[in-house]
This record gives sequence, structure tokens and C-alpha cells, in this order.
Amino acid sequence: MHVHRLERIFLGLGVITLAAFFLILIALQVGESFKPPASSVTIDPTKVASTPPFDHPGLRRLPDGSYEAYYVGQVFFWQPSTLSVPLGAKVHFYVTSTDVVHGFLIEHTDVNLEVMPGWVSTATHVFRHPGDHLIVCDQYCGAGHADMFAHIVVK
Repeated sequence: MHVHRLERIFLGLGVITLAAFFLILIALQVGESFKPPASSVTIDPTKVASTPPFDHPGLRRLPDGSYEAYYVGQVFFWQPSTLSVPLGAKVHFYVTSTDVVHGFLIEHTDVNLEVMPGWVSTATHVFRHPGDHLIVCDQYCGAGHADMFAHIVVK
């Protein structure tokens, strides 16, 4: 089979570009030593159930009137499964995982976190609309992934 000279050149350039891309990715990962950013909070994923405040996940009111919500992701559920939050509440989310990478997405908000074992992911959101806000895992985590959801009820 005859392949035109220009096709071989373009195919070669594509292969070289792809190889360069993967080499750069590998070099960046090795250079960073797979460490979380210095500002990240870490936690031992094997001891989440015994490490405060993740040993009792849920909602806590702060003196300034805002709230802290602690969530733990585990194949295939979020703990807690339901939280009630007052309308207009500013909520600081702290989310971790005990097993695999999960996604923490609160629909119709700007909260979308990648949740990795050993790291505490954070976000803040003010709930200005009443109703039931669905939390879903948006990172495929296994066969029960579609059943991994929770709710935030804003009243």
C-alpha cells in the first residue's frame, strides 16, 4: 500500500506531538513528586472515621453565623446523606474520601470538587435559593457510582 509523502509527514508530526505531550506530563508529575499543594490539608485515609471532625460528619454553626459542613465520601455513598441549611447561609465545605477518587458536585451551584483519599477538599457557597440541592459524585468510582448521591435541603 502506498502512503503519500505528505500524509506520512503529518502522521509523523502527530505522533511526535503526542509523545512530547506524554513526556511533559510525566516530567511534571515526577518533578512535583505527586505531592499536594503546600496549602492543602491532608488526612490519613485509613483513619478518617477516628479523626475529628470527620469522625462525626455533618453541619456545624460558627460564631459568625456561617456554617461548616464535613462530608466523607466512600464507595458508594456520602456521609451525611442529608443536611438542612437555612436560606442565605454561607457554608464552608470540607470533603474527603476514605477509598478512591470521588467528585463532589452540588447541582446548580459553583461547588465542584475532586475528592481524593488523603486530602481535604474545600469550597464555600452561599445558598440563596430554597429547595433540595442534589449532591452527586461526578467522578466514576465503580459499579455503584450512579447511586452515590446526597441532599442539601435549604429552608
